[in-house]
Amino acid sequence: MNYKYLLSFLVIGIILIGVWFWQRSKAPAEKPEVSTKKESMSANILTGKKIGMVLAFQGFRDEEYFAPKEILESSGAEIKTISNKKGTARGADGGEVEIDYSLEEAEVKDFDALVFVGGPGCLDNLDNENSYRLVNQAVEKGKLVAAICISPVVLAKAGVLKGKRATVWTSSLDKTPAEILKEYGAIYQDQGVVADGRIITAKGPSFVQEFAQTIIEALK
Repeated sequence: MNYKYLLSFLVIGIILIGVWFWQRSKAPAEKPEVSTKKESMSANILTGKKIGMVLAFQGFRDEEYFAPKEILESSGAEIKTISNKKGTARGADGGEVEIDYSLEEAEVKDFDALVFVGGPGCLDNLDNENSYRLVNQAVEKGKLVAAICISPVVLAKAGVLKGKRATVWTSSLDKTPAEILKEYGAIYQDQGVVADGRIITAKGPSFVQEFAQTIIEALK
C-alpha cells in the first residue's frame, strides 16, 4: 500500500516538474539592453545639411521621393522640394507634395546636395535648360548631385556624366536611357547604385534605400 502512495507521489512530482519546464519554455525571453548610441549618432549625422529634391510636377515616382526623403530626414537633413513649377505636385501613384522652389527660383548656394527623382513624368517636366543650369552650377561648386531611375538622363544631357561611371533605369524592352548616357560620354554600368566622385546614380525604386544611404555616406 505504501508503495502505491509513493508511486503516486512520484508521478505527481514528475508531472509538476514537466509543467514547470513547459511554462518556462513558453515565457517570453528577456530583451537584451541595446545601446542607442549608434542610432543617436546616425539620427544626427546630417544635421545642418540641406538637400534639394528635384521632381516632376506631374508623374514623379512616389517611392523614389518619399522613401529617400524619410531616410535623409531621419539622419538630420533638411529637405526642400524643387519642381518645374510651384504648387502641389502629384506623383504617378497619387502622392502629393508642396513645392518649395521652382527650378527658376532654386539657387545652388542654398543646398549641400541635389537629388533628382525619376518617374514617368520626369523627362517631360525636368529635361530642360533650367535643370541643366542647376546641375552644372552644383557640379561647378562641388555639391553632391544624385539621380535615380530615368533622371540620370537629365544629368547626362546637362553634360556632367562625361567620363563618369553611372547607371540608369532600363527594361528588357527599352535600353534607350542607357544609350543616351553612353551618347553623352558616361561609362554606363548595369548596377543598382553607382557612385563616382560627387555624382550618385541609381536604377530605380528597388534601390531607394541603398541610394539614400550612399547619399548619407557622401554627405557625412
